[in-house]
Formats: sequence, structure tokens, C-alpha cells
Amino acid sequence: MKPKSVAFIPARSGSKRVPDKNIRPLGEHPMLAYSIRSAIDSGVFDAVICATDSERYADIARHYGAEVPVLRAAEISGDKSPDIEWVVWMLRQLAAASREFEVFSILRPTSPFRQPDTIRRAWARFIEDPRADSLRAIEKCKQHPGKMWVIRGNRMLPLLPFANGTTPWHSSQYAALPEVYAQDASLEIAWSRVPLQQNSIAGESVIPFVSEGYEGFDINEPEDWWLAERLLATQAVTLPAVAQSSYQFAV
Repeated sequence: MKPKSVAFIPARSGSKRVPDKNIRPLGEHPMLAYSIRSAIDSGVFDAVICATDSERYADIARHYGAEVPVLRAAEISGDKSPDIEWVVWMLRQLAAASREFEVFSILRPTSPFRQPDTIRRAWARFIEDPRADSLRAIEKCKQHPGKMWVIRGNRMLPLLPFANGTTPWHSSQYAALPEVYAQDASLEIAWSRVPLQQNSIAGESVIPFVSEGYEGFDINEPEDWWLAERLLATQAVTLPAVAQSSYQFAV
């Protein structure tokens, strides 16, 4: 029997590097719309909930089909607030309303090129291994940590003091280094017991889900936004389909 699951679309207001990035128009819709529709159209979730601290954001989320049963409290909506705080808070708020979910997913609006099929593939990977705590999207590192350094006083030391035989990693060719992956922000799935009982988002047993193409592309900096628009203009990427009319911002 399929476990009852909820998708959380975290969209706090107050982003600094790209102001209001979660609701900034990309293509024909606010960026928030694409994660909401991908979650709903994947058919995976029993509920899709926007976790926001803003009534303005909430109105946009509802327009595209998400629920906003409660606004996030201000103390768990700052730019340094860890995910564990609002995830536990949301799960407990839902449980208090007699809505308990065995599984939750975090689908961030900043990954607009994630498609419904991306979510279905991840769900299939997650559900086939019930002994795991969670699944997390990753992508191969472009800058290998074996070539990174830390500064101590007026000297620097390799972050990872490993070697291939007598050749330090920092002096090795990229192809000679072990494959290393970095988490991207596009997708996480976990059993609800993990944050509620272990106070952890991922737990200890994590399934890797390697993003394909631009599925894991994350928009956080102005240059990321420029590249996203360039990718769309050259048809290198496709945004998820959105059937709703474009949200009309108040003038």
C-alpha cells in the first residue's frame, strides 16, 4: 500500500540575492508555479503544501493549486533558519489538524526545470528501498574538493590531504580523482519519522538520486537567473507545463 505523502514547497519571503525570487516571473508564471505544478502533476503526493511566511506568496501558491493551511512562523522563516525547524513545525501543525503523512518531500521553487517525471523517478527509487531514511538529489561536482584549499595564517593547506600514489590530489588530473557528488536543492524525500524522531532531515541512510541535465539547476544568484532565461530563450530547457492562467500581480 502506498504510504501517505505530502510535498512541501518552501517559499519564504525576504530573499536578498535575488529579491522575491520565489515569485519572480520566469517565462509566463512566477517561479513558484513550476514546482507546485510538477508536484501535483506527478501524481505522487496526497497533498501539495506551500510552506511560506507571506500571505502574498500564499495567494500565488493557491492560484496554482497548492494548499497553504497555515503561514510559517517568523522565527522559523529567517535566512539562517535550518530546514529541520520548519519541517518539524509543519508536520506537527498538520498532525494537530488530523492530517498525518508517512512521507514528506521538499521541492524548492529555485529548481524550476524539475519535471513531474523527475519526481516520479525519484519516488520509485525511494519506495523500492523502505530501509532507507531518505533520498536526496545530487550532481557530479564541477569543482573537485581534492583541489580545494584552506588558509591558515599566511599559508594554505589542501582541504583533503590525499594522494594517488605519490601525487597529491591537488596536483592530479580531474579524471584521476574519485567521482564526488554535491547535493543540489531540487528534491528530497524522507520518512516523516526521521525529522520527528531523529531531529534530522536526511537521517543516516540516504539513497542517491543523480539529477539529469538541468533537473537540478538551482537559481540563487543574479547570474543564475540570467542563465535560466538564456537557456529558455535558446530552447535548451523546458519548463513544466502550467495549465492555469498567469497570476496577475497587483499594480
